[in-house]
Amino acid sequence: MKNSSAATEKENTPEFVRVAECLYRNTSSGRYYALVKRSGRQIRKSLKTQDRKLAERRLKEFHASIGRTDVDSGSRQIQFEELGQQWLEVHNASLKPSSADRNERCFKQLLPYFKGSRVADIRRADCQTWEVKRGKHLNSSTYNKEMEVLKGILEYGIERGVILENPANILKRRRIQSKAIVIPTHEEFEKLLAGIAKLDGRAKEAANLVQLLAYSGMRLGEAINIQWNEVDFKKGRFTVSGGEVGTKNHETRIVPLFPRLKEFLKKLYHQKQPQGGEKIIGIESAKKALIASCKSQNLPHFTHHCMRHYFVSNAIEKGIDFKTIAAWVGHKDGGLLVAKTYGHLRDTHSFEMAKLMT
Repeated sequence: MKNSSAATEKENTPEFVRVAECLYRNTSSGRYYALVKRSGRQIRKSLKTQDRKLAERRLKEFHASIGRTDVDSGSRQIQFEELGQQWLEVHNASLKPSSADRNERCFKQLLPYFKGSRVADIRRADCQTWEVKRGKHLNSSTYNKEMEVLKGILEYGIERGVILENPANILKRRRIQSKAIVIPTHEEFEKLLAGIAKLDGRAKEAANLVQLLAYSGMRLGEAINIQWNEVDFKKGRFTVSGGEVGTKNHETRIVPLFPRLKEFLKKLYHQKQPQGGEKIIGIESAKKALIASCKSQNLPHFTHHCMRHYFVSNAIEKGIDFKTIAAWVGHKDGGLLVAKTYGHLRDTHSFEMAKLMT
């Protein structure tokens, strides 16, 4: 009978016990919760602590956040697609076109899962449903980008006073496996150019773009936007501004005209005879020519970015320090990324040179 009586007493014990105004304690976990009413709506939130003093401080912060929530206006009726469009307009205003376009694409992929839902009604379970249904079809990089857009839209909802907390914060970034970099050897690079030369006349500009990338170390977006008036043959330097789009880190850099690059540009200048601020390269991509040449020459799949790797590997072979290389290619970390990505090449080159010490 004692056991039965104890069980009945336990059943009658309330799960939440009021310990102060709007402050409750869960009897089983010992955690404190806020329980408040706002415009006829009851709001409960875990304060994520078992410490009474800390709970009281967090309760005050919770009251303040509720005060910022615009529950009396129609903003709480706003649907996900409308808030998303507003977020895109604000967030994309300061981004490069490529980044803004990526956000637009990610937003469109979120719509099948959230369109028609009031932002105020979106719960963590809804975000987890997206993760299960959509996430299983995505690689880690694409998943992370779409998740960041989802979090960004809902965070904007907090700023607008539509919601109190971000339900998407339950989602975690996926780890991205580093891809092995593909670097053409000198022989492969020459075969690549020979393969492009065998294509029709339209591929001539593709060969120019490939050489510009390989001899300068520029990113594709930088190479297709550089103009002839940014090349100073007399002072032996060129300016990388990225044109209207700008560089990746939004900073212009001045780089020496390396001997092979100078030779290539002078030859190209005499061929084209530019009249002013014309772009050096007249196309935006050599992708098709690269694919065709790699296939015909039985080469690995080389991309535009592989030409940047080629430049860096050549610089390392010549003994150029990582900090200098980083400045040339537009890194602001003093050479840390170059060392991390290409450091093994210096070791390999060192061992090859050691073989000459007979």
